[in-house]
Amino acid sequence: MAEQTATIKNNSDKRRGGKAKGLATGIVALALLASAAWILNSKRQANGGQPAPAVQDVMHLEGFVVNLADPPGDCFLRIGIDLGLGHSINGHGKNENVAAPTARVRDVILRVLTTYQSTELLAPEGKIRLKQQLLGALQAAVPELAVREVYFTDFLVQR
Repeated sequence: MAEQTATIKNNSDKRRGGKAKGLATGIVALALLASAAWILNSKRQANGGQPAPAVQDVMHLEGFVVNLADPPGDCFLRIGIDLGLGHSINGHGKNENVAAPTARVRDVILRVLTTYQSTELLAPEGKIRLKQQLLGALQAAVPELAVREVYFTDFLVQR
């Protein structure tokens, strides 16, 4: 009889342990879902309530070497940039008549790059701000490209 009571007690302890594991797994799953929802909501708010636009094509640009705005004038930036576009270019897909206005794109990028100082670009926040400023300037100056993202493929600051 005592043996049966011990067996029943062991079985109920195992069930409680299983319930605790199930509860912990449920809490972790709920936390992951909440995190995913928060991230998606943040992206929508950053885009004025709209879902993040999809990149359809990538436009590769030749590298840039510019003088930075540091006072002595002896600091340089070498940067490679690719642009994520909202539609296809150069005969890829439905917008076959859209030609890349490379000269205007490079001009806008050069104007933005030369306003920065080396100390700004060496900080992670400076790179983020540079991407945001480039994106805004390109969207305003070359709206037909539908630039959605700016990708740095090379980044070197020389002092």
